[in-house]
Amino acid sequence: MQKRNFPILAIAFLVSSAASTKAGRFTAPAAATGNVEGVISFTGTPPKMKPIDMAKEPTCAKQHATPVMTEAVGVRPGNTLEDVVVYVSAGDQGPPATKTVGYDQKGCQYIPHVAAVEVNQPMEIQNHDQTSHNIHPMAKLNSEWNKSQPPGSPPIKVTYEKAEFIPVKCNVHPWMHGYFAVLGTSHYSVSDDDGKFSLKGLPPGKYTLTAWQEKFGTQTQEVTVASLGTAKANFTFKATPY
Repeated sequence: MQKRNFPILAIAFLVSSAASTKAGRFTAPAAATGNVEGVISFTGTPPKMKPIDMAKEPTCAKQHATPVMTEAVGVRPGNTLEDVVVYVSAGDQGPPATKTVGYDQKGCQYIPHVAAVEVNQPMEIQNHDQTSHNIHPMAKLNSEWNKSQPPGSPPIKVTYEKAEFIPVKCNVHPWMHGYFAVLGTSHYSVSDDDGKFSLKGLPPGKYTLTAWQEKFGTQTQEVTVASLGTAKANFTFKATPY
């Protein structure tokens, strides 16, 4: 019985080898990817965010049961920070993204406060309020523009050709502030309301990670990702009042 099975096994091996061969060359299977996880925290005294007075725009004010606070520093329980962009700043091998990134104006706020988008990735900006907004991304490396968006109007579609962090404001409602984080990588994350971030699908190798916070600046660190592994990378900013 074993001798009879041998030819079948040999044929199966040859078929498998042929399937792994392209143009006469053996193609090794792709290495399994790994992940990076971490937490963004701070030491020191963070600046106190101030309540926003939306009385001049009652259609927005009535959407909030309690006053909205400014969002320049997202302090969370446990001395963690939200809205910190963490991205691979060296060593990336990821493909470009094609999915459209959304940026909303709701209750006279930008949602999300920080929108991460790749270079040349499509972005759509929408107005869900009953009042007009005037979106003004103040780019330095890319073209600066300033467009009005009345209620019910179609989304504003935009792409950016160069990586940079772009502050965004509304010329109608001066309290509205946000950021476009235009990145030259497909591996990035924005820390959540627990200060956590996660970068997934990184091929094994060494990378430089950068963490950016709009008031506290940037930090970098090196990390090594193993096949099917999860590397840890925590960032701690020194918070100072202003």
